[in-house]
Amino acid sequence: MRQDQERTLVNRAKKDALKKVIKLAETKPNSESISKAFSALDRAAKIGLIPKGRADRKKSRLPKIETGSVKTKTSPKTSKSKKTSSK
Repeated sequence: MRQDQERTLVNRAKKDALKKVIKLAETKPNSESISKAFSALDRAAKIGLIPKGRADRKKSRLPKIETGSVKTKTSPKTSKSKKTSSK
């Protein structure tokens, strides 16, 4: 197997595991699950799996979910219709 194909498989498995940990922390927020999510995000950023800024952004939003100050699923923005003036 080519090296890039092998790395793709490994990285995909690591990303799937990261997503599962984050999803668990979002659905059942407690100090243990958030701690595991922080650790997983740090490791993923360290090895270059995700950008450091993305890891920081996700880490900053997780404690807000635990306290209930942020909704996990946001509704899509409704488009405002432009009013035209008739003269």
